[in-house]
Amino acid sequence: MPGESTSHVVGSPRRLAAILAADIAGYSRLMGFDEEGTLARLKRHRRELIEPTIHEHFGRVIKTTGDGFLAMFDSPLEAVRCAIVIQQSMAARNMSLPPEQWIRYRIGVNLGDVIVDPDDIYGDGVNIAARLENLADPGGVYISGGVYEQIKNKLVCGYQSLGDEKLKNITDPVRIYRVLPDPAAVSRATRSRWKWTAAGAMALLGAVGAGWSVLVLREAEGARPAPVGPPVAAAAQTDLAAASSSPPQAAGSLPGLPAPPAALSGTLPIPIPPTPPEAAPAEGTQTAAIVPPQPLNPPADSGPVFRDCQGCPEMVRLPGGSFRMGSDEDPSEKPVHPVRIEPFALGRYPVTVGEWNHCAAAKACSRSLDGESRAPARNLSWNDAQQYVAWLSKSTGQDYRLPSEAEWEYAARAGTTSRYWWGEKLAPKMANCKGCGEPHDTRQPVNVGSFPANEFGLHDLVGSVAQWVADCWHPNYQGAPTDGSAWSEPHCREHVLRGGSWRNDASYVRSASRAYYDSGVRYPTHGFRVARSL
Repeated sequence: MPGESTSHVVGSPRRLAAILAADIAGYSRLMGFDEEGTLARLKRHRRELIEPTIHEHFGRVIKTTGDGFLAMFDSPLEAVRCAIVIQQSMAARNMSLPPEQWIRYRIGVNLGDVIVDPDDIYGDGVNIAARLENLADPGGVYISGGVYEQIKNKLVCGYQSLGDEKLKNITDPVRIYRVLPDPAAVSRATRSRWKWTAAGAMALLGAVGAGWSVLVLREAEGARPAPVGPPVAAAAQTDLAAASSSPPQAAGSLPGLPAPPAALSGTLPIPIPPTPPEAAPAEGTQTAAIVPPQPLNPPADSGPVFRDCQGCPEMVRLPGGSFRMGSDEDPSEKPVHPVRIEPFALGRYPVTVGEWNHCAAAKACSRSLDGESRAPARNLSWNDAQQYVAWLSKSTGQDYRLPSEAEWEYAARAGTTSRYWWGEKLAPKMANCKGCGEPHDTRQPVNVGSFPANEFGLHDLVGSVAQWVADCWHPNYQGAPTDGSAWSEPHCREHVLRGGSWRNDASYVRSASRAYYDSGVRYPTHGFRVARSL
């Protein structure tokens, strides 16, 4: 079992850490079915997904153990975020394979005091994480009560209490929570629980004895058949579905579970909360004033820069043209290929806190943000961005959207072919990133417009906040559109981010640099800017 600790290392330092233990469900069966293919895919997943995701969430891999791995994080929040992204990314990869070839991890996360050796970690904190992983469903994430207390109000997901359980070789019972992929899963779990309760104890026992098929059916609905305790309310309101003009969202099945039967298939409706939650003001910040957007007719500026309403983002009209997209510096940026872009408009800056809060005040965006009005809006998921562009389109009657990845790179290059829009080498005071010079604050991005604009008149396209675009993530450009449109497909769990952030080093602020993240998970460095069709 990965992470199982049985020794005490005298003289090694101790520390409090979040421990993530994972292994593959049914690994022996997979190896028996296709030994070489399974091993090749396992190595590829570790190289392309597991290790980069752990690193991105500020963790480190302690060791790999055959089909499993053990990782350590300073933050339990980052550990659980990492677990969610791994599970949902693996589920997306499995969709192209027959079920008998699916690789599904079970993940346990615990917060505990551990003994740290140069090459390993030891102690009950590790053992509990390993026991949680052993209990977890394939494709699921189980966390201890200590982790839950640290993250319960900070992630856009739900939690289902499974009660206290006595774990092997652990003295005291451990409270266990199952992480649900979104708050809507809590209501599904609640409905399932009451169905079981109404059936009565005898019916429950009969159902359990009837066979595994009922369990799989309940798992496909996103609920544990017989939870020890009731589901806990979601940490935050569920992401709102975009308006009917926005792209469809993925079905609400749990990551990594078998596909639901035909009777349950199809896209599940995402509930819209009547009132978004109020975010608690962060210490030392000022909440931006809210002024309802007022339509402008005609636009504020008849030149290249305009706004469609008071409080709307400033937009820059960009000419159409052709450019060569990508680079040879990273496999994800290949092959370099020609793309034709039609004229469109793009936000002069990333969407700001003040602009976002107009949407929150109209109850069209699920929460308000704290901070200075001119600070870039951040800690937003791709689904959050869809709420905003849907509201902006409805408010103005214009076709607002996220830019395609091709449009974003075309705008970022602004006619250049160099690594950065200003040249081949890093230059001081050109971007808000780690190592890019002043001004720079390690805790937060500086206000928009603090750095020079590129030749198109666009600010902060690199650095500042990593920006969501409309495209689903693809590991390279093989088969990518050449007409500037977004590369989308149904049910993709991950979308592309461009530009890097103030926390990233200069390699992320290259014009061709790409990244991706789970569409429904918020992260402190993620924001967006809007595009508008002309």
